Amino acid sequence: MLDGTVSTRLLLLLGEAARTAGVPEPLVLAETGPAAAADEAARVPLPSLVRLWEHVAHALPPGRAGTHVADTAALGSLPAWDYLVVNGATLTDALTRSVPYHRVVTASEKEFAVHTPGDDLAVRYHTGAGDPRTAAAVHEYVLAYYLRRAREATRTDLVPRRVAFSHPAPADRSALVRAFGTAALEFDAGVNELVFRAEDARVPLPSGDPRLAELLRGHAGMLLSAAHPLPSWLDLFRTALDAELDHGAPALGAVAHRLASSPRTLQRRLGEHGTTWREEVDRARHSRARRLLSSGLTAETVAARLGFSDDRALRKAFHRWSGRTPAQERRALARGDRSAAHPDLGSGSARP
Repeated sequence: MLDGTVSTRLLLLLGEAARTAGVPEPLVLAETGPAAAADEAARVPLPSLVRLWEHVAHALPPGRAGTHVADTAALGSLPAWDYLVVNGATLTDALTRSVPYHRVVTASEKEFAVHTPGDDLAVRYHTGAGDPRTAAAVHEYVLAYYLRRAREATRTDLVPRRVAFSHPAPADRSALVRAFGTAALEFDAGVNELVFRAEDARVPLPSGDPRLAELLRGHAGMLLSAAHPLPSWLDLFRTALDAELDHGAPALGAVAHRLASSPRTLQRRLGEHGTTWREEVDRARHSRARRLLSSGLTAETVAARLGFSDDRALRKAFHRWSGRTPAQERRALARGDRSAAHPDLGSGSARP
């Protein structure tokens, strides 16, 4: 349930940051729509988060997008994670004991590490985002986020010992200097790392409550166990397409209208998911045709139901789909022949 997914709360946080960064509302809603009413255990596909990050990263100048998102991330925006990382005996205790629950908010714990070089405390993060500008924004956000939470936990305006990024320096570093409280920022460092001094990481937290931290870790564990995916955009599209198929030959404009989208945007989104309108209509018709044939309807009736010109057009389509005639397909379905299953016609699952 967790692989390839992220918390709906993280998606909604980024959606709010996207709005205030000037990203058009339709682009934000296209990714966040189903998440708004979801429970905290719900998960959304990682590509939705990546696309939002791309919008934010390209809406703001380099060096500003990541800190903008961190500024949006008020304590409680990511409830299951925010309160966990600010509660414990010390900052080191809070962060190191939170690591096993990191996937409560993000896609993979392998991208996140907390270690203790000497008596210091270091946080490292790496994203797999392919676009360099987007990856830079994500790395800047993550380090700025943990510094913000550390300041909230310690109630001090602490300055880290080290702030290092794997990407090149932006032309304007001023937003980063303000966020991290230091001009000693490292770039092209081969790592994205935030290092807290021992005197900041090892002192008791003013409001740190180890017993509450234990309860919060239990809550995070239950959320991970209860994780469940929300329908992806492609799932919603296929539901809309199937509904249009009830009325015969589906029209691109009608399906786009059901999704509150334009035909051009719908086709672009299909391309992002590694499929096309034609492939999806073919898939939906084949699946529906098999169900109708198995229910005992004639080929002529099935052809009419699916918007084919006549049963000969349906026979040609079945030959292309499975190499069978409708009658042969019906017999194979009656036998429970597994080879009657329809082929994968552009599932779109391989590309986010």
